[in-house]
Amino acid sequence: MTIPRRVLATLASLTALVLLAASPASAAATPPPNSMASLGDSITRGFNACGWYVDCTSRSFSTGDYSTVNSHYLRIRAVNPTIQGRNYNDAKTGARSADMYGQAGTTVGQGVEYVTMLIGANDACTSSEATMTSATTFRANIDSALNRLKAGLPNARVAVLSVPDIYRLWYIGKGNGSALTAWSTFGICQSMLANATSTAQADVDRRARVRQRVIDYNAQLAQACAAYGANCDFDDNAVFNYPFALSQVSGWDYFHPNTSGQAVLASISYANGFGW
Repeated sequence: MTIPRRVLATLASLTALVLLAASPASAAATPPPNSMASLGDSITRGFNACGWYVDCTSRSFSTGDYSTVNSHYLRIRAVNPTIQGRNYNDAKTGARSADMYGQAGTTVGQGVEYVTMLIGANDACTSSEATMTSATTFRANIDSALNRLKAGLPNARVAVLSVPDIYRLWYIGKGNGSALTAWSTFGICQSMLANATSTAQADVDRRARVRQRVIDYNAQLAQACAAYGANCDFDDNAVFNYPFALSQVSGWDYFHPNTSGQAVLASISYANGFGW
């Protein structure tokens, strides 16, 4: 039996509509937020991105307003000017997952419509492997924070970013004399960066275990976000998987993202988020 062309055309149109409704791109139809806040640690504070051991919130990948970085805030403002001035950086330098509940409380009080959370580097980057936060405790801390956000801001969108691969930092910096000096002098991330040039099996194994802990954190972030529901988006390890270069790291401590690093972080995380 031959199907009339008119019927075929109708079926094709219906199929296209169904596919459009089911595609991830349909998420972009959600109106962009009128306000936002960021939760996290020194990375979100833009630490060392513009000066010697100071927070540079204007260069934050999330809520900053520095044009070169082109943060989430600036990208949203480009399509929704109403968000102007409603960008709150609630992160704290030195924060760990245990601090997210308190930061979430601050964010709830601001009544925002969009929240980013990048946390975990300081849970893994400690004075020694033994002092890292366990994956179980990390998950409990994240759940506590997300539950507070959900209860106080039930309609807000939450973007949860993966923890950067600190093993990558060791790999790209271990041959750089300035990086080695900074890591040693300032005692930076000794769980991973201690004995940075050592090829002893004990050090090789330690680095692998620390990296695995970060991978475990990211698995917990993904699960916690999934449990949160449709308003939460995990970046599918986009930040963790990005092969950042030493040129994107601060030349003062060889740990925090510089302006270029913040710009890359903004681009990667936004592209793997809600994408307004």
